[in-house]
Amino acid sequence: MKQQNFTTGSIWRQLITFSAPIMVTNLLQISYQFIDSLWVGNLLGADALGAVAVSSTVIFTVLSFIIGINNATLTVLSQLKGKDDPEGLRSYVNAFTVILGMMAIFLGVVGFVFAESILKILGTPGTMLADASSYLKINFLGILFLFGYNFIATVFRALGNSKTPLRFVMIAVVLNAVLDPIFIYVFNWGIQGAAYATIVAQGFAFIYGLFISLHYKLIPFSLPSIPRKEEISLILGQGIPSGLQMMVISAGSAAIMSVVTEYGSDTVAGFGAAQRLESIIMLPASALGTAVNSMAGQNIAAGKWSRVHKITLYATLLNLGAMLVASTSIFILASVGIRLFISETEAVKFGTDYIKLVAFFFPFLGFNFVWNGVVRASGAAVQVLVLNIISFWLLRYPLTFLFSDIFGENGIALGMGVSFFISSFFAFGYYQFGKWRKKDLFEERENN
Repeated sequence: MKQQNFTTGSIWRQLITFSAPIMVTNLLQISYQFIDSLWVGNLLGADALGAVAVSSTVIFTVLSFIIGINNATLTVLSQLKGKDDPEGLRSYVNAFTVILGMMAIFLGVVGFVFAESILKILGTPGTMLADASSYLKINFLGILFLFGYNFIATVFRALGNSKTPLRFVMIAVVLNAVLDPIFIYVFNWGIQGAAYATIVAQGFAFIYGLFISLHYKLIPFSLPSIPRKEEISLILGQGIPSGLQMMVISAGSAAIMSVVTEYGSDTVAGFGAAQRLESIIMLPASALGTAVNSMAGQNIAAGKWSRVHKITLYATLLNLGAMLVASTSIFILASVGIRLFISETEAVKFGTDYIKLVAFFFPFLGFNFVWNGVVRASGAAVQVLVLNIISFWLLRYPLTFLFSDIFGENGIALGMGVSFFISSFFAFGYYQFGKWRKKDLFEERENN
């Protein structure tokens, strides 16, 4: 449960030992929905699985916002750790706890009340509406647990500890896998059982994380109190752009799917299978992006700029090596990987062709994770939001639309790949020449 000080020591060792548990944690979180779908599909059938899939779209949107807010948490608290400011750390942990707690309660109430209306807006088929609504309502009842254990995990990472969050996320995944068949089949609770299994597992992870934090005094929690004005201003100033960033990504992905659906069910199925593989391939880059956010944040606050640039360089090289290995592996095993999810001949062909074509563009997408992670660590949340808008709405969606119009369904992969390549130049350009180094997160606080 040791917390790392990233302002000293071997950068290579810290990058590897800190990012590896994050990568495994992200893999476990991907498996969470997969396990739910596996049990629901096999025990309750296609309609129930469809109800979970539609509800999961709403849950993913909320989770995207939570991840965005947690990016702000990571930036602010890692800088306070780097400044060696225990009082400031305690004060901001309290402020984040109060603000995120209020957000969770608000979203939980609104989501529960309007769950059915949201699902109708999404065009949920009538045969699935009742099941989807009950599944979604139960998940909204437990949203405080989802907020809670993600927040605690982020605080640990900001303080240099990525191993403890892995422990309680693993507990949540294992518990969910065990409770799903019991609640669904043994207790005969149907789709509601799957939802209850999810919130019980998340609740247990939250309580365990809270217990570990308090018992071993790993996180400076205190009795909740009203945050100061400058704390609210800083948290919302960082949190809202970070939350919007994830919304931009989610909406951009939906826009790209609208291009894919024009080519029929086989293309959609093949693309969906390829996207699942892509989510696994990008795990190292995503973990490195989170790691450099914390590592660079501590060093920026400590004024160790030469170390910040070394972190960026080493993470970029590590990303290149990891992504080349992943890209080569998936290029060779593309057909085998796609067939893990689908078996229809035409769908497999499209999915295989897509992943082979886009595979060697993945390192450029990985560069975006690293360079944007370092920039975000300075507190330049709005700038990272703009970079993501450029990436998705000025490059990825238009190029996918344009190339598919010219080359047909094969143009989808080409448009995606070229957008990864071009967007990496925007990310590097802002990292190299932008004014993010002049950002001072705590200027107002220090002047008071």
